[in-house]
This record gives sequence, C-alpha cells and structure tokens, in this order.
Amino acid sequence: MFIVTGGAGFIGSNLVRRLIDETGDDVVVVDDLTDGRKFDNIADLPIADYVDKEEFLGNLDSLVSSGVHSVFHQGACSTTTEWDGRYMMQNNFEYSKKLLHHCVARGIAFIYASSAAVYGSSTKFTEDPVNEAPLNVYGYSKLQFDRYVRRLAPEPQAQVVGLRYFNVYGPGEQHKGPMASVAFHFNRQLLADGEIRLFEGSDGFADGEQRRDFVYVDDVCAVNLWFLKHSDVSGVFNVGTGRSQTFNDVAKAVIDWHGHGRVRYVPFPEQLAGAYQSFTEADLSLLRKVGCDLGFRDARTGVRAYLDRLAT
Repeated sequence: MFIVTGGAGFIGSNLVRRLIDETGDDVVVVDDLTDGRKFDNIADLPIADYVDKEEFLGNLDSLVSSGVHSVFHQGACSTTTEWDGRYMMQNNFEYSKKLLHHCVARGIAFIYASSAAVYGSSTKFTEDPVNEAPLNVYGYSKLQFDRYVRRLAPEPQAQVVGLRYFNVYGPGEQHKGPMASVAFHFNRQLLADGEIRLFEGSDGFADGEQRRDFVYVDDVCAVNLWFLKHSDVSGVFNVGTGRSQTFNDVAKAVIDWHGHGRVRYVPFPEQLAGAYQSFTEADLSLLRKVGCDLGFRDARTGVRAYLDRLAT
C-alpha cells in the first residue's frame, strides 16, 4: 500500500494515477479538501481510502499496520506569495518532520517534494548548500526541511528521498489559481483574449526571455517511480529537464498548438522585484550519478501533450 499526501493536488493526483496504473497496489490519499475543487483530480481514481490531512498523523499507526511500505509526501503550502512564516513552517516543516520520523522508525520509504525555490536568485543549481538562498518563506521552509533530512545522512534507517521540483506544468493544476504554471495561464489567456501576456525584460533579460526549467508532470512522476524501484538510493535531487527555456518558447508552443494567437509584453510588476527567479536550470549530475537515466520532454513536446490532454 502507498500513501500520497497532497494526493488530490496537482503533482500528487498525477502520481496517484501512475501508482494505480503501474503497480496495481492500493493507494491512500491524504489531503485537505477545504478547496473542494480539487476533488475533480481524483474523482475517477479507484483509491483505497481518503484521509483528511489533520487526522492523518493520528491514524498513522493503524495505516502502517495495514501494510504501508512507501509514503510520497507531496502535500505542502506551495503559495510562493504567502508571507505568514509561522503557518508556512508549521505546514511545510513541522508536519513533514513528524511524518519523516514515523516513516524512518518503521522502515517505510519516504519520498517527498522539495522545490527549486531553495535556490532563489542563484545562478548555479547543484544540490550544494553554497547555492541555496531562497527569496521567500516558502523556499525557506523547503530548504530547512532538506537541511533536516541531510542530518539523517549518510545512512538513514529507511529510504529518504527529496526531489527538488523545478517549474512543473501539466493536467490537474486548474485549482491552483495564480500558482498554476505559465503554460496553464498562457492557454487561458489565448482562449479568452487571443493573446498571451508576458513580462517585459528584467534582470538583464529581454522581453519574455527570462528562462526557467519547465518540466512536464508525467516526467516528474516517472522520477518518483524510479526511486520507488531503487529503494537503496537516498538523498536530495533536482528534478527538471536540465535545459532552461524562455517564456517566449512556452508561449510559442501554446500558439502553435492552437494555430493562432499573439504575444503582448506587459510591465514587470514592481512587487516582484528582488523576489523573482528570472533563471532556473536543474543540474542533473547527481540524479544521473545514482543511475536515473530517464528522459525529459522539452517545452514544445510537453505543452503539446498537456493541451492534448485538456482537449479530451
């Protein structure tokens, strides 16, 4: 049996689907459905059970006795504009610590979602503390948990893997509002207005030429499943394509799929100055070193797969 926290969310629901399809094992979803719109992500999935996030930790012992062997901890507050640091640390750090210790003490594999937000404005993206300088409290909460996990190294009693997701996009993110991917927002804008709005130049980048490592959610799920199959591997790893692409590239992919549309550049928001990652690019050296040789779709291929799914 698997447990997926945040299992009704974006990445979590895609992971639940892959686990059910590829393993045939039972999957328990843990989430907070205060935002009831998320139910749509799991409505068609034959999950074994649903447990509310607030009740989950108290039910761990009974769940473990049911044969849980792996926990995929995807649940978190991922709102990068949230500045309530106490809430963020309780939700992303303290909750994660309790779950981590429970799993390690019982020999349960623990694979969790970290974030490229730990790197902030760094221009180097290797899993090295010298490159870690978050720009917001969300990034700090993720970094602090990575640091906590590293204190368990080099030989935890069970597999412990942190995956630093870069800019993930794909089906199941419609409930995220402003935090949804640029691919999602570009598609919505084009459908509504016939145009896609990109930021003007910033941080030395020309209009729309800010660069991110955009990674398709199916590829992210594939990495999670790779670690499930390689239970002897622990550590903190980047998960991206390893190739940065521009926002213009993503906009062009959306326009090409629809066969029409235009781009308009809008002023860079003042409130984002100094708190915006204009460049990210996952260094996959460590991931490759442990033997993960999975491929990753470029933005054009991933956006096409995404919009094909939305159209069905």
